[in-house]
Amino acid sequence: MSTTIENKVALVTGANRGIGKAIVESFINHGAKKVYLAVRDTNSTKELEDKYGDKVVTIKADVSNTQSIQDLAQKANDVDVVVNNAGIGESYGTIGVDVEKDFTKQLEVNAFGLLRVANAFAKTLENKKGALVQLNSIASIKNFPQLSTYSASKAASYSLTQGLRADLGTKGVHILSVHPGPVMTDMGKAAGFEEGAAASEISEGIVTALAAGDFHLFPDAMAKQFEGAYQGFAENIVLADLNE
Repeated sequence: MSTTIENKVALVTGANRGIGKAIVESFINHGAKKVYLAVRDTNSTKELEDKYGDKVVTIKADVSNTQSIQDLAQKANDVDVVVNNAGIGESYGTIGVDVEKDFTKQLEVNAFGLLRVANAFAKTLENKKGALVQLNSIASIKNFPQLSTYSASKAASYSLTQGLRADLGTKGVHILSVHPGPVMTDMGKAAGFEEGAAASEISEGIVTALAAGDFHLFPDAMAKQFEGAYQGFAENIVLADLNE
């Protein structure tokens, strides 16, 4: 199942900075007709609006709020490609006084946020034979102790992404699960990573993976190391039909 970006209408959550902003720019550079910028602060996309004019449309949206995402889907009912990029990544270990509170917060955005977006846009994407892109992480397949609750929330979102492939893939929707390593964004720096991939490396990888019809994308150098070790399991377990 191949998805090209040219002449498509896309929506990106968390589009105002980091990977989300890079995705917007890559999509427009590859010929997207229009990109919805779904953000909590509608004043945060002015740079993109000034640069791209009527090719971008800012809409207020919060992935942690079900009604907000349902309203978003009604307003952006012409989308071909939805990228669920919005997420939080806070440094917290497994042991801590506030670990339950922290884990709940990260699940609310990183896992339940995906459920909200997927359910709100499912019918539109089915009708358009579109694509849903989920920003997961290498932390979805390996727990990093200093990011334990984040890793667990991304493991949950990756599992849900596999479920979406089973549910929506049979209805003609292309599902892409993206697993970057550390990226030089505000989130990456806050998590303690001093080096990492450029956000554009992830955004350009998404365009390529969509065109190739892939389910997994490990876009950067560190991620590709994970891919090499994980590929056999992915092919024989994750992507296999174990009902046969």
